[in-house]
Parts: sequence; C-alpha cells; structure tokens
Amino acid sequence: MTGPVPSLAAVGAPRLLAGLDRQAWLDRTAHLALHGPAPAPDAGELAELAEEIRLRGRGGAGFPFARKVRAVTDALQRAGGGPAAVVVNGTEGEPGCLKDTALLLHVPHLVLDGALLAAGALGAEQVAIGVTREDVERSVRRAAAERGTFEPEVRVVRLPERFVTGEGTALVRGVGGGPALPSGRKVRSSESGLGGVPTLVSNTETFAQLAVAARLGAARFGELGLPEEPGTVLLTVAGRHVVETPTGLSLPYALELCGTDPGQGVLVGGYHGSWLSARDARSATVSRDALAAAGAAFGAGALLPLPESTCPVGETARVARWLAAETAGQCGPCFQGLPALAESLFDAAHGGGRQALEGVRARIRAVERRGACGHPDGTSRFVTSSLAAFAEDFEAHALGSGCGRPVLGVLPLPDGARTGPGGTAAGARSPRPAPQERLLVDWTLCRGHGLCADLLPGLLRLGPDGYPERAAMAVPARMRPRALRAVRRCPALALRIETTSNAN
Repeated sequence: MTGPVPSLAAVGAPRLLAGLDRQAWLDRTAHLALHGPAPAPDAGELAELAEEIRLRGRGGAGFPFARKVRAVTDALQRAGGGPAAVVVNGTEGEPGCLKDTALLLHVPHLVLDGALLAAGALGAEQVAIGVTREDVERSVRRAAAERGTFEPEVRVVRLPERFVTGEGTALVRGVGGGPALPSGRKVRSSESGLGGVPTLVSNTETFAQLAVAARLGAARFGELGLPEEPGTVLLTVAGRHVVETPTGLSLPYALELCGTDPGQGVLVGGYHGSWLSARDARSATVSRDALAAAGAAFGAGALLPLPESTCPVGETARVARWLAAETAGQCGPCFQGLPALAESLFDAAHGGGRQALEGVRARIRAVERRGACGHPDGTSRFVTSSLAAFAEDFEAHALGSGCGRPVLGVLPLPDGARTGPGGTAAGARSPRPAPQERLLVDWTLCRGHGLCADLLPGLLRLGPDGYPERAAMAVPARMRPRALRAVRRCPALALRIETTSNAN
C-alpha cells in the first residue's frame, strides 16, 4: 500500500532535505557527494554528541537520545557483553504526519547512515527498519542494496499499517516476526528488545539528525535553531506539506508557507496531541518549550489547522471513531472503552443533551491511565482538548441546534477509514437520495416511561400526561443513530422506525 506523497519545503538552507532541489531521490553517489563519509564514534562519543546537541526522539515522546544509548550500553555491561540491535521506526501510523515518509522516500541513505553509525558504536549485529508503505519499502531496500553486503545486517520489514504499529513494543515485536501489537508488559527494549538482546529504538528523523550531527559536530550543528533546542526540525503541516525549519520559527509563518492559517485552532502533535486556540497559535513558535508553555506538546511535529469552514465537533467525532477502530484489542480500556467513548461523543454531536456531554467525560475518566499502552490515554487527551477548545460548539450540538457548518473531513485519515455509523465517513454524501424515515409510537404498548424523550431531545416531546405528544415523527439523518438507540432501549417495545422511499 502507498499513500500521499508530501510536498517539500525548507526555511533557509536545508540539512535533512538537502539536495532534493536537484533530484528527487538521492542515490549513494549523490548522498556521499553532498554529505561526505560518515564518521565512526564509539558509544561514549555518540552519547556525548547526542547530549551536546540535546537530541530527543522525534517520534512523539521526545525521550533524550543520549539516555537511550547509555541504557543499552549499561544493559550490555550488566550482561558481560553480547550482541545488541538497532531498530528504526519508520511506520508513521499518525495520519497527519509524513516527515518520516519524506525522508525514507527521498533521502533513505541519511537514515541508514544514522542507524549504522549507532549500530557500530554499540556493536550491534543487526539493524531492522520497520515500515508500512510499499513505496517506502522499495526506496529503503534500493538504498540498502546500493551499499552491498556489510555488517551489521540491515533488514527492512513491512508491517501492518495501523496506528498502534509504531508503539515501541509493537514495533519490536513486529520486526522480530511476531504480531505488531503492544506487549502490555513494562519491559524496556534497551534491556530486552529484538531477539531478546539490548536494543536501541528510535524514529527515522532522529537517526537522520544523528547522521547530520556526527558530520557537523555539536558546534556547527548548533549554528541553527535555538540555543536550548539547536538544529532543525521537520514539520508536517495540514497532512500534506513537510517543511524543514530551524527551531524558533514563528508557527503562523510555518502555516503561511503552506498556504494556510490557524483558522479555528491548530492541533499540535497529531491525534494523541492537543489543540492550540487560534489566538495562542498566532503567538506560538516552533519549539518544544514554547508549545509546552502554551499547553501543547510538539510530539512528532504534526500541525493540523482547522479551517473556519468545517464543523469542529464533527471533525472530532470522526477522528475519535477512527481511533477507536485502531484499538489493539488487548485490554478493556482500549477494546471496549474507546468505542464507548466514540459512541458517547457521537451522541453529544447529534443532539444528546448535556447528559451526553457528561457521558463523554465519564467515558474519558474510565479509560485514562488504565490501558496496556498509551493509545487510550492519547485518545482521551485528544477528545478532552477538543471539548475545551470548542466548548461552545459542543454545547450547541448537544442541545440540538448545531453550529451550521458541514463536516468537511479536513483532519486527515487513511482511505477507507471507519469514521461514522456502519463504517461510513461522517459528513459523506450518499450518491442517491436517502430514504425517508419516521419514528412511530405504538400507543397500545407505550407505558409513559419517558426514556425516549431523554434520548431524543428536540425530536420527541412528552405531553402533560408524560406520554409522547405525537405518534409519528420524521427522523433527520443526523438523529438516526439516537432514534435507533431509543427503539432498542424502550422498555415497552413501543417504538419502531418506518422507512419509506422518496423516489417518485
């Protein structure tokens, strides 16, 4: 499977994307002519370099790379020596992020340099690169073949294209031939990773940055960017554009380069990230510290602005449904809690009342800090941030009036993603007129429990006697899921939905 290929841009002279203004794929000859041969530091020198340039993992968690290197070397010392391994995370299951894809599609030798440099320093016997896209796999295999036979062994492993594939233990299990699912166990890869040996795991951009820094040295590397965050970063803007920029750039300027603006707000860090309000986004800069001070996390460098033209509630609901479908199915908070959270969110988006919003918050509390991996926490963080950033819109939708905007689907999801009831895309248009539906009340069965009115505010009203005012009501398409729920939950089985054709 392939996917979108991002447009590329740079602010100033690029480092990671250098040479791509002349050719679209840097072969081994062009790569060496541009960057020169890679040095061969030992483990101590490698950790010291990473510490001096303050290199952190660029896959989302931002863990200091020097600490990863030292954790592997410490594990090897405790074991009295033995083999090690290096694993490159090129799976990039985040739909709003394409920076690692850009590197592996266009400059794979830079990533291989970083991984092999680390492998040489640690005495690793193998390097495994996990990918999910067919075009990326071809590019990396082609680059590896250009290098011929060498030690350590380089393996390129194609893994399932799922959100959780990039989780650390899932990645290691997958490239080792097992299921690409989180292990659920608190075992550090630095102690027991690929094949049970101490393993250094980091993402594609991290190894590419390491390859650049090893050639430049810490002083030259720090000539760009902020003193506390030297160098450049790769941003993915609006799920379509990859921009290399020194840290410290104005965030609005990065958006402007890609033909967009903060709109209603900017989701920072992808679908496990948080929203910046439009006001905060306009004053933000591209750095971990600045974004953290504004209440967001840099994560993997995804910036997803939400245009004024789309409904933020519907966008949140469709992403939450997709995230729920991406569960590994290995623990209750993920397998049961996330679909329940998505359903509660859908209820709130379709006129479920204030109790539906409270239901969303209750579902969030039920999954937080209880999962076998970080997926439930990340999903609940995204939903919580959406509730706060678009509070007025959620209130309007819950009370039945809505915001009046369509769901344009601007937050990127994979093709064929399940985002609505029955697997349809929220906001998608049917190619033919939808049938008309009516909710019918059977008076011979109704006992006036009133549950239907709680489930269908604005559609079904109770009279002074506690019974529905009408026996038949047209069901708007947006209310259909709630109407079906009311039919199922009626204690007296007094409700049914009648469908009639409108093709005359």
